[in-house]
Parts: sequence; C-alpha cells; structure tokens
Amino acid sequence: MTSSDLTSRAGTSARPASSASVLDRLPPTSYFLVSAIFHYLGPSFAVLLFAHVSVLGVAWLRIASAAVVFAAWRRPWRLLRALTPGQRWVLLGLGAVLAAMNSLFYLAIDRLPLATVGAIEFLGTVVLAAAGARTRRNLLALALAVGGVATLTAIRLAGEPAGFAFAFANCLGFMLYVLLGHRIANRPAGPAGPAGPTGPAAPAAPAAPATSRGPLSGIDQLGAAMLVAAVIATPVGLPGALPAFTHPGWLLWGVGVGVCSSVIPYVTDQLAMARLPRATFALMLALLPMFATLIGALVLSQVPTVRDLAGIALVVAGVALHKSPGDRRPADQKAAP
Repeated sequence: MTSSDLTSRAGTSARPASSASVLDRLPPTSYFLVSAIFHYLGPSFAVLLFAHVSVLGVAWLRIASAAVVFAAWRRPWRLLRALTPGQRWVLLGLGAVLAAMNSLFYLAIDRLPLATVGAIEFLGTVVLAAAGARTRRNLLALALAVGGVATLTAIRLAGEPAGFAFAFANCLGFMLYVLLGHRIANRPAGPAGPAGPTGPAAPAAPAAPATSRGPLSGIDQLGAAMLVAAVIATPVGLPGALPAFTHPGWLLWGVGVGVCSSVIPYVTDQLAMARLPRATFALMLALLPMFATLIGALVLSQVPTVRDLAGIALVVAGVALHKSPGDRRPADQKAAP
C-alpha cells in the first residue's frame, strides 16, 4: 500500500542544489499523481505475472528487487550505527510487517479485484483516525468507510472467503505498518528521548558519521525495513520465484513490479509530502481507491459493477472526511523537509 502514513513525519534526505531546483519547479501534485498511478500499476503487472510465477514468488520478487534498489541507492545499513537497540527492534518489526503485508496483498488481489482490495486496505486508515480522535467527523467517516466495505464484501463474500480473509489481514498489517512507522519516524537517530506517535518529535541527536544527518530519512528507513523484509520473506517466497530465474523476461517483469510498487511510489510520496500541507496530502489519498478502480479496469479488464462503484464511493468519502490527530497543526505547515 501507500507509504504516506509511515513517512508523514519523516524527513527526506538532503539533495544537491541543482537537483533540488529542478524538483522544486515541478508542481507538488505531479509527485502525488505519479505515486498514485504506480501504486496500483505495479500490482496490476503482478497479477499478470501470476500466470507464470506463484503469487508468493511474485511477492518475493517485489520485495527483493525493491530491497536491492534501495540498498544500492541509499545504503540503509548505515543507519544501524545511529539506532538505539529499541529502534532496531522496531525496524525489525516493521520489516516483518512489510513482508507479511505485501504477501497478503498479493494473495488477496489474486482472488479479488484490485479496487476491492485497495478499498478494504484504506479502512485501516479511517479506523486509526477514529481511534486517535473520536470526533463526530471521524465517526461519520468510519461509518461511511465501513458501509462501503460492507457493500463491497456483500457481493463476493460467499464465493471468495479466502480472498477477503487475506484482504482484511492485509488491512490489519497496514495498520501495524502505520503504527510502527510512526514510532520510527518520530524518533531521531541516536539515544535522544522518544516521542509518541502523535507527540512532538524529540530534539535531534548529533549526526551519525555514517549518515551525516540527524533525524533518519524516511526513504532510508523504508530501505532498511525493506532489507529486513527481503530476509524474512525469502524462506517462503524464494522457492516460488525460482522459475523466474530460468526465464529472463519473467525476472525482469518481477523487478519491474518491485520498482513500480515499492520504489517509485515511496520516493514520490516523500517529494509530495515535503511540498504539500499534510491535510492536503491526506485529502488527496482519498483518490487512491479511484485510481485502483481505473487501473484495474484498464490493465486487468476488471470492470466494476454499479454496486462496486457505490461501495468504493463510500470508502472514498470516508477517507476524504477523516481527520487524523496530527492534522490539527496549521494547514500551511509542510511535512518535515
């Protein structure tokens, strides 16, 4: 799924002035649109690859290829020297959640339309918002999202119980991903005091020599967690991925799935959040189920029914209406640069 909740409090790494000037000239919404398209384009390519490689094998190719890209680009293992033992355990847990979540997501989209699984995943975002701030607005958002998911599940629950079990398990995994991600994103590199998921960030610790930065970059955190996820997923996913190693086309296809699903969206999310107010970015997230519906129809020929569209519309309304506790700050205040 999307990395927005994980990285909404994390800073992006420093960029050379020349590249920064080029990136700054692009409208912030362009980064979000790129992220939204690739967020579901990658999984749609994965569904097509299921005809040649097992579902868990494709999930492993996604995780492993993304881990290789992040390792070559960011060298995230350098973070270990800047982390406290407690932070390392949280990072290990985040990697385990990423491995499970990606696998469950693929097991779900192998059985259900991409738009349905995407809508169920966003239920977790609204549930967390309602738990963190029990306002009338969030309770209404939760009611809309639950109603939308109920509408979607009522259509196919009898025919695909396993698919919905995987989809709701993926939703639970996404919620854990958000909670663990916030714990990492709100703690600086080093032994400085912790900050809670909704509290102010602790003062930055002295920059570690390996990174030359204080607070850990959101991209570096994801890269490190992806390395952990690749190790954890290997015993289960590698056997199913072995046929791809004898077919270069399938292997490149799997690498493309990883880049489209776990590299491009994460990086463009970071670029968008560094330039958009958090409330604006959260509102734009409501468009993601619509992108899932559109890409599922265009790439996978998964044409939604009227009832499908009604359920997705309710989920979109719930995501658009919900307000997380962190959104109380001024609307023009950007995410950490």
